[in-house]
Amino acid sequence: MGIEYLGLSSINGPLVILEGVQDAFFDEIVEFTVDGKTKKIGRIIELYEDKAVIQVFEGTENMSLDNTRTKLTGHPMEVSLAPDMLGRTFNGIGKPIDGLGPLITDVKRDVNGLPLNPVRRKYPRNYIRTGISAIDGLTTLIRGQKLPIFSGNGLPHDQLAAQIVKQASLGDGSDEPFAVVFGAMGVKHDVADFFQKTFEESGVADHVCMFLNLANDPVVERLITPKVALTAAEYLAFDCNMHILVILTDMTSFAEAMREVSSSKGEIPSRKGYPGYLYSELATLYERAGIIEGAEGSVTQLPILTMPNDDITHPIPDLTGYITEGQIVLDRNLNGQSIYPPISVLPSLSRLMKDGIGEGYTREDHQDLANQLFSAYAKVGEARNLASVIGEDELSPIDKKYLEFGKAFEERYIGQGPEENRSMIETLDLGWELLKILPREELDRIDTKIIDKYLPKEQES
Repeated sequence: MGIEYLGLSSINGPLVILEGVQDAFFDEIVEFTVDGKTKKIGRIIELYEDKAVIQVFEGTENMSLDNTRTKLTGHPMEVSLAPDMLGRTFNGIGKPIDGLGPLITDVKRDVNGLPLNPVRRKYPRNYIRTGISAIDGLTTLIRGQKLPIFSGNGLPHDQLAAQIVKQASLGDGSDEPFAVVFGAMGVKHDVADFFQKTFEESGVADHVCMFLNLANDPVVERLITPKVALTAAEYLAFDCNMHILVILTDMTSFAEAMREVSSSKGEIPSRKGYPGYLYSELATLYERAGIIEGAEGSVTQLPILTMPNDDITHPIPDLTGYITEGQIVLDRNLNGQSIYPPISVLPSLSRLMKDGIGEGYTREDHQDLANQLFSAYAKVGEARNLASVIGEDELSPIDKKYLEFGKAFEERYIGQGPEENRSMIETLDLGWELLKILPREELDRIDTKIIDKYLPKEQES
């Protein structure tokens, strides 16, 4: 029988301090009994001699220095796992909240994960189709990749996340098992209801596992939610041999929760008040994506973060960009023009795209076509800048063609309905259709043989 400690030494926000602790270890889970009836759990985050600093997940309401009993469990934070997690909804620390009862399973895993031997990693190949042309055609998501979405307050990243969950697949003709793990941190009740309702009405809820930390849930729970979601994803991928897409929204809520708890602990702040270990904490989460030698499954991450004041140099997007393999950037100007999804093509990038597209994966013309669309859209910006100085009527015929291309590209290629699910072939064919607006001699990024094959002469400009 374990030792039970009576009373607490001090309470500071979500943190309590317990003195006289024996044989405790960092990250150990403790159980609190408040007033002899209410049960809470916490995690040891700091040890000094016989003192332990403990984060209380359910918050310290109703707790006082003399009404609380504390018991050490002897193990770190663990979550129950089973294949029938799919179709279920859990709270931020992995407890079911859908009224269907607990999971029937003997499998429990440490939410902190196990260190992955880099030698066992396989290079990401093949793609995940989202049905969104601006992503599939120009910043293709590769299995095993971590590709964040940089958004801003008020932009439709929640709608985009829901659309990706509804439409994501392993591509046309693939029969490999695929599922989505969705982790939401600090979301409002109406946003959580929107996600649940959308997944149920679209019929995809049975292959989605949801972890919801609501805005009125304790702040410290937000620090555990992405770890619980990724632990579930690793189990489904490497034990159940499934390809898992993990969507985490919003990583900014996670970072702000970390800042709040760090401040409560009295730690010296770094940039913008965030703790100095923000980089290592983000890396610990993002690096849990990948493919392991000998396993048939994969974990792909699509974290979403809102940039404070749309500042891409803010510590959260800045550090995220160092760790991940590219980014998808949402643009406020496009959103103001009612273009959905408002994906800003030029600053968006998928560094692993070249290894999962082309012949044998998507189509032989994919890489050349993407290069040409990027190049042409960059020239659209130059033509618009020139037009703002000398007027559109004074532009050369070729610059006017680029303006026409830019308008069509934004409205037809970037823009698509929230219910529109395009196949990879439809996305590629649409790209060629838009390039027909430009003279053939402007297509300088594509091999002549590919132009001859996919841009018929009788339809050229």
